[in-house]
Parts: sequence; C-alpha cells; structure tokens
Amino acid sequence: MSTSTDSAAPADTTTATTSFRDLAPGVIGMALVGSSVTVSRSLVDAPLFAAQAVRYAAAALILVALARIARVPLSRPRGGEWLWLAGIAATGLVLFNVAVVRGVAHAEPAVIAVAVASVPVLLGVVGPLLEGRRPSRRVLLAAPVVVAGAVLVEGTGRTDAAGVGWAVLALACEAGFTLLAVPVLGRHGAWGVSVHAVWMGAVMLAGLSLFTESPSAVGALKAGQWAAVGYLAVLVTAVAFLLWYRTVAAVGSGRAGLLTGVAPLAAAGAGAVSGGGAPGAAVWAGLAVVIAGLALGLRGGSGSEDGGGSPPASARPGAAQAGRCA
Repeated sequence: MSTSTDSAAPADTTTATTSFRDLAPGVIGMALVGSSVTVSRSLVDAPLFAAQAVRYAAAALILVALARIARVPLSRPRGGEWLWLAGIAATGLVLFNVAVVRGVAHAEPAVIAVAVASVPVLLGVVGPLLEGRRPSRRVLLAAPVVVAGAVLVEGTGRTDAAGVGWAVLALACEAGFTLLAVPVLGRHGAWGVSVHAVWMGAVMLAGLSLFTESPSAVGALKAGQWAAVGYLAVLVTAVAFLLWYRTVAAVGSGRAGLLTGVAPLAAAGAGAVSGGGAPGAAVWAGLAVVIAGLALGLRGGSGSEDGGGSPPASARPGAAQAGRCA
C-alpha cells in the first residue's frame, strides 16, 4: 500500500507542474491583449483599417520567419478549414480591433477589456461541446463569478452606451477567436492557425482600407501611431497569438477561456501607468471578483475529475508542435 502511495505522489506533482506550464503562455498572452486596449488609444485618430492592415501584414511576416527559423512545417488549409480560418480572421482580428479602437474612445480601458473576461460563459459551455467533451463543472461554477466581476466593472467604469456596445462586440469577437480555432488546431497547431489567421486578416483589412479610406492613408500615420502599430504587431499579435493557441491546444478552450480574466487587470494597470487615470474602487472590486473566479476555475491539476480539464486527442498534436518549437 505504501508503495502505491509513493508512486502516485510524483505523478500528481507532474500533473500540477504540467498544468501550470500549459497555462502560463495563455496568462502572458492575455496580459499582452489587455495592454493592447491602452495602446490602441493612440490609434483612435488614425486611419483604422490601414493601421491594422500594416500591423497584421508585419505580424504575418514575423510569424513566417519565426516558423522557418524554428523549422515548423506550415500546412496549406484545405476544404472547410479555409472557412474556419477566415472566420477567426474576420471576428478575432478585424471586428475585434474595430471594437477596441472605437470602444476606447467611449470608455476607459478596463471597461472594454473586462468584456473579454466575460468570454468564459461562452467558452466554458460551447468550447468543450465543439471538442466533443462535457463542460467542466468547475468551469461552469467559475464562469458566473468572472461575469459578476465583469458586470461590476461595466456598471461602475467610465463609459457610455456606445462604449458598452463596443464592449459587447469585443466579447463576441473574442469568443469567436477561440471557438473557431478548435476544429483546425489539431492539424495546424498554434503556429499554423496563427499564421493563416493573421495573413487573412491583413488581406481583409487592406481591402477595407482601399474601399473606405484614402489610398495614402498609411502615410498619414504619425510617429506615435507607428510605434503603437509596431507594439501591436510584434507582441500582441505574433507573440500573443502563439502563446494563446498553445494554451488552448494544451488544456482545451473551456479552461483556457477563464484566462481571459487577466486582460482587464492588464488593461487597468497599463491605463494607470500611461496616465489614463486609475480605475475607481468599484472597478478594482470587480477585478478582484474576476480574479476569484479565475482561482476557482483554474485551481488543481488537469481538471479531469470534473470532466472538462483534459484537451481532446485532436488538440494534442498542436500543443506538442508548439512545445517543441516555441
């Protein structure tokens, strides 16, 4: 009996360590996404589609170069995969960035970013179903807590009706960014999904810029706006995409979705540091509730005991590929 106990202990430790290692990239990725809300304030007066097209074109080149350096094979999409990847680009890149840039003109960064933290309600239920699994009881219990904190922030943060509307659109787009990737992560992995979604997003945004903005729109960007585009291209797109999809592939979309609660914390901190003003006490209280929800949903090891922690077999190849090459 003592032999059985002794042999089980190292396995539990390994499971917990593996879980933390799998979750850490997603935490960093969401922190970068949260910081992007504050950085996007610099682009409020910029030609929106042109600036974002440059951002994603640069990010695509960076990702392809990194993939070649790391010797990661990139597969060409086939059949219905084109639609899934195009959906990621349209919702998670094009519409999401429109919502963020327009939203920060009407609301403080924490209000827009906390909408992203409400994604667990959708991901905790819909994500596992798309992956062929039962939703985790732990995630289902944690999701309303995260949303309660989000509601507190939304109700007390500095915003108007338009700001709330843009926040809701950002919520829907962030959910699509993860859910639409589930069917293609297995074959393409974090690298492939990131590369294809980013170059498709660049093409879509360039087309929108040509039809809605001046042909010389890129030339109208100022030095500070170019700096913001560079930050968004390198850290928030190339780096954050790889980190986020690595975690989704490793732990599943349900548990990964809870990490979106990190975004409003990063946005609040970045907003205060950049001189945008510190959030009020009620906003910080809401953020604390979000953290409590994250702790509830992410505590423990793999989460397999409640039916939703382990990723499906189809997601594991993508995680392994990212782990070898990142």
